[in-house]
Amino acid sequence: MRFWRQSIWITIAMLALSGAGAATVITPHKLVLTGSSTIAPLAVELGRRFESLHPGVRVDVQTGGSSRGINDTRQGVADIGMVSRAMKADEQDLQAFTIALDGVGIIIHASNPVTSLTSQQIADIYTGKITNWQELGGKNARITVVNKAEGRSTLELFLTYFQLKNSDIKPHIVIGDNQQGIKTLAGNSHAVGYVSIGTAEYGAQRGVPIKLLPMDGIAASVANVRNGSYPLSRPLNLVTRMTPTGLVKQFLDFARTEQAHDLVEAQYFVPISID
Repeated sequence: MRFWRQSIWITIAMLALSGAGAATVITPHKLVLTGSSTIAPLAVELGRRFESLHPGVRVDVQTGGSSRGINDTRQGVADIGMVSRAMKADEQDLQAFTIALDGVGIIIHASNPVTSLTSQQIADIYTGKITNWQELGGKNARITVVNKAEGRSTLELFLTYFQLKNSDIKPHIVIGDNQQGIKTLAGNSHAVGYVSIGTAEYGAQRGVPIKLLPMDGIAASVANVRNGSYPLSRPLNLVTRMTPTGLVKQFLDFARTEQAHDLVEAQYFVPISID
C-alpha cells in the first residue's frame, strides 16, 4: 500500500512538471498569405510592421499568382489570399477586402524613342500584326513581345481590356512576376511588356532603364490611378474563405488603416481606408 501511494504521488508530480513545462513553450501565431506577386512586396512590409505590433506573430508571404491565392484560400492552405484584380462571379464564396488600387502599364526600354501607343497598336503588337518598331516611329528592330504567364491577374486584366484571348497573343518571352518583367525589359532595348504601374514607377525612379507609355493619351501614373482617369486599373484584394476573425481580422483591419498608408504609398499604390 505504501509503495502504491508513493507511485501515485510520483505520477502526479511528473504530470505537474510536464504540464508546467508545456505551459512555458510558446508557439508563435502564424499567418500565411499566398498569391499575387503584385501585392506580395507590400504584404511583406505590412507583415513586418504587424509583427512588430504583435510580438510572437509571424506573417509568411508566398507568391505564385492570384489564381494560387484563390485556390490556397479555398483549400485552407492559406489564411489570406492575395488577388490583384476584381473578384469574379464564381468567386463569391470568398470574402474580399481591397487594400489598395493599382494600374497596369505598358513598359519599354528607356532608350526606345517611341513615346506613346494607341490601344489598337498595342493589340496589333501582341497579335503579331505589327512586328517592327519602325512601323511605330521607332528604330528598325524587331519587337520582342513579353507576355504574362497563365494564372496571373495582370494577364487577365490585359486580355479583358484589349478584348483578346491568350491564344491570340504571339509572345517571344513569357514571364511570371512583375520583377521578372521589369528585369526582362531593362535588359532588352527592343522589348515591350506590361506590369504593375506602381512597381514600374518604383523601379524607374531608382534608375532601372524602363519607361511607362501613356494609354490612349493618358499617362500611366499612380497619380492618374488615384484620380480615376487612367483606364487600366484594378483593386488589390486580400481574400479569406469565411468572415475573418481573430488574428486574420486584425491583420486585414491594420492593412486598411492609416497605420499602413505609408507602406502602401512606398510601393507606389493608392491606399484604401476602412469606411
